[in-house]
Amino acid sequence: MMQGTMLSSKDLIELEDKYGAHNYHPLPVVLSKGEGVYVWDVEGKKYFDFLSAYSAVNQGHCHPRIVNVLKEQAEVLTLTSRAFFNNVLGKYEKYITSYFGYDKVLPMNTGVEGVETALKICRKWAYEVKGIPVNQANIIFVSGNFHGRTMAVISGSVDPSSTTGFGPYMPGITIIPYNDLDALKEALAKPNVAGFLVEPIQGEAGVVVPDDGYLKKAKDLCAENNVLFIADEVQTGIARTGKLLATCGNCSCSNGCENKPEIKPDILILGKAISGGVFPVSAVLANDEVMMAIKPGEHGSTFGGNPLGCRVAMEALEVVKDEKLAENAEKLGIVFRNRMQQLVDKSDLVTLVRGKGLLNAIVINDSEDSSTAWDICMKLSENGLLAKPTHGNIIRFAPPLVMTEEQINECCDIIENTIINFKVS
Repeated sequence: MMQGTMLSSKDLIELEDKYGAHNYHPLPVVLSKGEGVYVWDVEGKKYFDFLSAYSAVNQGHCHPRIVNVLKEQAEVLTLTSRAFFNNVLGKYEKYITSYFGYDKVLPMNTGVEGVETALKICRKWAYEVKGIPVNQANIIFVSGNFHGRTMAVISGSVDPSSTTGFGPYMPGITIIPYNDLDALKEALAKPNVAGFLVEPIQGEAGVVVPDDGYLKKAKDLCAENNVLFIADEVQTGIARTGKLLATCGNCSCSNGCENKPEIKPDILILGKAISGGVFPVSAVLANDEVMMAIKPGEHGSTFGGNPLGCRVAMEALEVVKDEKLAENAEKLGIVFRNRMQQLVDKSDLVTLVRGKGLLNAIVINDSEDSSTAWDICMKLSENGLLAKPTHGNIIRFAPPLVMTEEQINECCDIIENTIINFKVS
């Protein structure tokens, strides 16, 4: 291939098919540019992005403030590893622990690394602090979860696409139903329970929102049993659900929980939008009693806490605060769900809308193994809006939080017109 040759979408898709592992099934749209709520394909067609890289670009594509900080730091120092100190990490650690109200942070890169880190911290705490016999710690997961695809994480999954062909699975995991306090009580009563890992809203499962009070009661049950409540807010955090964190409950702040949050996880896992989609950054936050169970050499990452990621993350979080993105997500989420409820009333195809803030989904009146939701997403892309099905008959909608009310209504028009005019093949 000659440098500078212009390749079509078809050419680029064929390249990926030939040279890349076949571990994804993307919509056949090849993107080459992003700005704010928009993306463009290589032929120049413009789309509303209604997935936000699975909520990684809450601040919008290529936010100029975040990109400028990336450029500044990239010209000075990008990586030292943790073999040495650098002049950014300590500032970042002070910033993020103050922002979210914790004593300590352990910096990593990707969301699933954050989850793995939290599981290791939980086990170490169980042996060092709680006194569980060595190698006997048990961590409770919930069905329908999605925490990534590493071996430890899939050991707590019930999704055949994540687990089939990858056994044997890691021991020390119990799986209970989501949104079921009786099942949690029963699991917590068993010996050697160290932690309870939960997504406040199950995004990959189809934006499944638990009953009001479930998370608070679950946290209280964990506290009563001296079990760590671990919140995976990789997708729901950073203003996505209309609050800084989905576990904030009725807390109305968008800057470090200045008001007392309804729930404070013992371990909080963040990723994705913590860096605005500009650089991989994740973080695990906990107070000293939990975090200090980890000693030098017991966990780490070459790139974790690198100066580039730290600068980017601080600016990305400042953007969330300065632009009041949590408040915007709260307001526009109400607009979106009201419009989608009207669609439910008009169309036999859509049976349910659910979500919080700007993390929402519609359920298509079809079976999970049907292609209807996929075909609708293909039509949406033709009409200038990108979304993706999850679990067959559910379409998740998660636009950047910088969207305006005029834009959200324009997008609702596209969704409504596409579905009203859709013909099931």
